[in-house]
Amino acid sequence: MKIAVITGASSGMGKEFVLQLSREKQLDEIWVIARRRERLVALQSEVSVKIRPLALDLTLDESIEEYRKLLEAEQPEVSILVNASGVGRFGAFENMELETMYQMIDLNVKAYVGMTYATMPYLKEGSEVYQLDSLSSFQPVPYINVYGATKAFVLSFSRALNVEWKKKGIHVMAVCPGWVKTEFFDHAVTDDTITYYNRFYTPDQVIKRAIRDMKKRRDVSICGFPVRAQVLATKLLPHKLVMKIWCKQQKK
Repeated sequence: MKIAVITGASSGMGKEFVLQLSREKQLDEIWVIARRRERLVALQSEVSVKIRPLALDLTLDESIEEYRKLLEAEQPEVSILVNASGVGRFGAFENMELETMYQMIDLNVKAYVGMTYATMPYLKEGSEVYQLDSLSSFQPVPYINVYGATKAFVLSFSRALNVEWKKKGIHVMAVCPGWVKTEFFDHAVTDDTITYYNRFYTPDQVIKRAIRDMKKRRDVSICGFPVRAQVLATKLLPHKLVMKIWCKQQKK
């Protein structure tokens, strides 16, 4: 049985991965993971591939273990793994609840590692791993401090793992979009700490680019020339200056 596994599939980028990969790939099932089971079940009406909904909270160790046991029982070939679960919160560090920061670390970092590790025995030559990342992974980002740090981890983890798994024929790619208008902002924005958003992309644009870049075996996918130019600037300019520019944009 050839499957795709997609986390964060109930909305936003994860849902868009479900929609596009169901059209692009020959799959027997797509295992969709998120906390909101009713949204996962509803995906079946939007795709022709069989959907298997798994209502799991990936911040919990027991959820990763439940997923691992299901893989062990079913013994599928995982041709695609998409880690698209994630949470963010914008604001000054001193105004952030510690529990909120721990939640970002658990879902954006720990869950990615856990899901990738649990899936590893079922990935074969030719399998693809998409790790949903962010433009913020390329630079320190004041007032998006912890979130940006979790995404820096994802970038480093993904690129290094891609090198390690090259001999296995398994390709790992970090998907690093700029601003994308999804439900993410309903949780991330709670005040006016961040007010400047230079450009928004759609999930459709980002995922189309990611699938195209995966075919080209790139280790990082960046949608949009302005975003790619910004990434180049963060590589050429001192991070101290980059952060100063960011803070000026946000009137800090």
